[in-house]
Amino acid sequence: MKYVIFYCLFTLLSTNIQSQDTTVQEKLKMNVSGFLDVFYVYDFNTPKGESRQPFLYNHNRHHEFNLNLGIIKANIIHSKYRANLAVHSGTYVNDNYAAEPGLLKNISEANIGIALHKNKNIWLDAGIFSSHIGFESAISADNWTLTRSILAENSPYYLSGAKVTYEPSAKWTVIALVCNGWQRIRRVEGNHLLSLGTQLTYKPSENILVNWSTFIGTDDPDTLRRMRYFNNFYTQWSISPQFGVIAGLDIGWQQKSYKSAAFDKWWSPVIILQYKMNSKWKTAFRCEYYQDASGVIISTVSKEGFKTSGVSCNLDYNAATNLFCRVEVRYMKSKDDIFEYESSFTNKNIILASSLALKF
Repeated sequence: MKYVIFYCLFTLLSTNIQSQDTTVQEKLKMNVSGFLDVFYVYDFNTPKGESRQPFLYNHNRHHEFNLNLGIIKANIIHSKYRANLAVHSGTYVNDNYAAEPGLLKNISEANIGIALHKNKNIWLDAGIFSSHIGFESAISADNWTLTRSILAENSPYYLSGAKVTYEPSAKWTVIALVCNGWQRIRRVEGNHLLSLGTQLTYKPSENILVNWSTFIGTDDPDTLRRMRYFNNFYTQWSISPQFGVIAGLDIGWQQKSYKSAAFDKWWSPVIILQYKMNSKWKTAFRCEYYQDASGVIISTVSKEGFKTSGVSCNLDYNAATNLFCRVEVRYMKSKDDIFEYESSFTNKNIILASSLALKF
């Protein structure tokens, strides 16, 4: 019922509302958009549980048709302010927002921004917004591969806080933010320390983008506080109109215990190659590795921790500009038996994933 109410409110509003300023009349633009991602995945390990893997949050069901993500978004754009409001639902929301109470988990974005400079290159935004970390988002149509990389699935998709964005030129973007924690709308109970983050993006040309994002904070209450320091690096290069490459690296450290001088470490490299055959067909190949020996982010029963490599290949067909038909084969192999295999466990996992998505 809440989605119907939101949608009716959005559609009743005009996309061009006149706003009267004290000195000049300016246009206030409002846009309404949406996204639907329906999927089917067959896991050849035939797991018995509802979810395939505890460390994946997208397209994470076996042998069933389901909605990964459905979202409706309204955004307001003005020369002096801006705002976004989006609600969502689906298996991605159920899995990734499980720690958020009540209706909060159905809020994808809710933020307001104020222009701090007359040239509009400095903004202050506050509320719930997408994370500044990584090159993959919850919108599968915006990603080169259908399923998300392990490093993307295990770093924040969203944050709640405030951020300042500064664009000194067309080539540089600098962001500094304060937030409630590592993928948290509400702070962890008993934690009174806010977290910090930064993002530095350099785009020397239309074909190359280089990004460095950071996070400093904790995901513990004050009495158990372990500081976490995280870096995300990636570069995206369009080598030609047909070929592109993304190379990324996540690396993080967390204190072993409260006030400890020793740290646990996790890291993950990934590389994705994309080839566009024509305006409708394209494919991508991914190679990745994720190591979390101490179980900071991904916990397992293995004494070796989480040490998993993987490859995938997908084929995409754009039947229309905003319609995406995608299939993907993905293979993962771990050092130990961490993947459910019928009634036992094995160190390998193979899936065939498919998706039909629409942006509007």
